[in-house]
Amino acid sequence: MLDANIKTQLKAYLEKITQPIEIVASVDGSDKSRELLELLDDIKSLSSLVTVQQSNDDTQRKPSFSLNSPGKNTSIRFAGLPMGHEFTSLVLALLQVGGHPSKEAPEVIEQIRNIEGEFNFETYISLSCHNCPEVVQAINLMAAINPNIRHVMIDGALFKKEVDERKIMAVPTIFLNGQEFGHGRMGVQEILNKIDTGAVKKEAEKLSAKEPFDVLIVGGGPAGASAAIYSARKGIRTGIVAERFGGQVMDTMAIENFISVKETDGPKLVAALEEHVKSYDVDIMNLQRAASLVPASSNGLTEVQLESGAVLKAKSVIIATGARWREINVPGEKEYRGRGVAYCPHCDGPLFKGRSVAVIGGGNSGVEAAIDLAGIVKDVTLIEFNGELRADAVLQKKLFSLPNVTVIAGAQTTEINGDGEKVNGLTYINRQTGESHRIDVAAVFIQIGLVPNTDWIKNTVTLSKYGEIEVDVKGQTSIPGVFAAGDVTTVPFKQIIIAMGEGSKAALGAFEHLIRH
Repeated sequence: MLDANIKTQLKAYLEKITQPIEIVASVDGSDKSRELLELLDDIKSLSSLVTVQQSNDDTQRKPSFSLNSPGKNTSIRFAGLPMGHEFTSLVLALLQVGGHPSKEAPEVIEQIRNIEGEFNFETYISLSCHNCPEVVQAINLMAAINPNIRHVMIDGALFKKEVDERKIMAVPTIFLNGQEFGHGRMGVQEILNKIDTGAVKKEAEKLSAKEPFDVLIVGGGPAGASAAIYSARKGIRTGIVAERFGGQVMDTMAIENFISVKETDGPKLVAALEEHVKSYDVDIMNLQRAASLVPASSNGLTEVQLESGAVLKAKSVIIATGARWREINVPGEKEYRGRGVAYCPHCDGPLFKGRSVAVIGGGNSGVEAAIDLAGIVKDVTLIEFNGELRADAVLQKKLFSLPNVTVIAGAQTTEINGDGEKVNGLTYINRQTGESHRIDVAAVFIQIGLVPNTDWIKNTVTLSKYGEIEVDVKGQTSIPGVFAAGDVTTVPFKQIIIAMGEGSKAALGAFEHLIRH
């Protein structure tokens, strides 16, 4: 099942475990069950501390397997084969159940250990989803620490009947005690904050007690990370507060135009950014959403108020809140979000295997999405508003070489159709003839660009007609001491490498402001 190279690496990891691991498999006569047993036998052969046995329990999903250690009450289960992006989740679970200490902060581990109550988590994933492993790994860690927390990872493509019955049309989807708990990427702290009701208030009090920063960066994407590094290198007190470190880049897969790096993906780039930022004296405050900005008064301090109720103060502020997926704002989009309306083809594409889907958008993002989906689904219809596609020539060439892709240009989407529970079609108007057409699809992937995250400062700094923050050549906004950088600004060409440069420039601008004032 595992090739020699992976076995060598896994063996090295398993040498770190200090206590026995019992793997109990629930299987039937299917090919997937045979593959699962091969995988488990490979794992068993790499460590004398690992045992594998089969269960006669017919209540468990098949194929699936649980991990436990004798004398413990750990409840971690994988329903399906945790390969692809989830192989790392399996390795980490083996280490945690095997007694290898987690790298999570001691205070977080203590918080997990002290949570009271019964928590039965189920996480539906797809093996090609790059957001799913963070959720699986977070809840697995919690289950390894606290016996009151149980978790099962479920491969949605393998357990399709469950997915249909529970009307799951986006991953990751998390259930807690049989009820929907959350969707999308979530880390340990975010999940803890949702089940530990006093955690948010305590964290807000702790943040509000912090001393004022010289520079406070709002946003943790490429621009924010770059600004934090440049500020910290000046030896000034630097903080970075972000709703999600990495921002929109976390949802980007193929990155092939980041100079000096031939190819990478968003999660890898964000991990490198975070490691670089942490190498400096930067106070990182993650999972915090900004609510408002209060310009400096007589005390010379600008305030950033957070949705948690916390208030941070700083002598200068750099806004780098980036952008989010742009919506098409037609009937059906909001109603069927997560039920056929999707924005991440890598994550949700496998849920529509063998079915017809549509992609809206003829730029690079839309064409890349259509290409990726064409290898998974039955067929793809790409809808473009303009008379021709706007994507790079190399992408268009690839797109038009695919036999199961249809391109409809000069079309305006007017409605996303559904049956009350899920998407079943899309209606568009031919912009030349005015004729209305409907196509039958099971999902609509919207890829029409980004909209700046400036809702929280609309009445504070000057914005363009597109909602972007207007900045000068040094990144200064209309408010003295408040700078901005990246996709949230009027700077043209929304690219990762440009955002990084703009973040550096804004940091230098803020430092110059501090010196002069």
